[in-house]
Amino acid sequence: MDLIADILLVAGALGAGFYCFVLAQRLKRFNDLEKGVGGAVAVMSAQVDDMTKMLDSAQESSGRSGQALEELTGRAEAVAQRLELMMASLHDVPSTGLADQPLESVNGEEQTAPPGDGPMFVRHPRTSMAER
Repeated sequence: MDLIADILLVAGALGAGFYCFVLAQRLKRFNDLEKGVGGAVAVMSAQVDDMTKMLDSAQESSGRSGQALEELTGRAEAVAQRLELMMASLHDVPSTGLADQPLESVNGEEQTAPPGDGPMFVRHPRTSMAER
């Protein structure tokens, strides 16, 4: 009976050893850096590092663009205020009485200036360079 128990014990130990050997081979292939999951993990880790660097540079670039846009917006608002002030000051300028005087002749016709309460700007027909 002891002999049978010893044979079963040795068979179990050999079976466990073979099982460990098979698991070690599978683990070696699993962690292989070229073909296995270890390679995929290494590649993904490198990609994550690259993406982190690109994200940092994109955030920095967008911060600079935001600052430049903010400065340009401030300048545009200042110019708009100056233009509003200039337009308001044009309403305070008195009429010089030139409204009834003839303007240059265009195409041989003499034109008169529009009345003071009319449009401020008038578009005249274009003349060619030969007529000037």
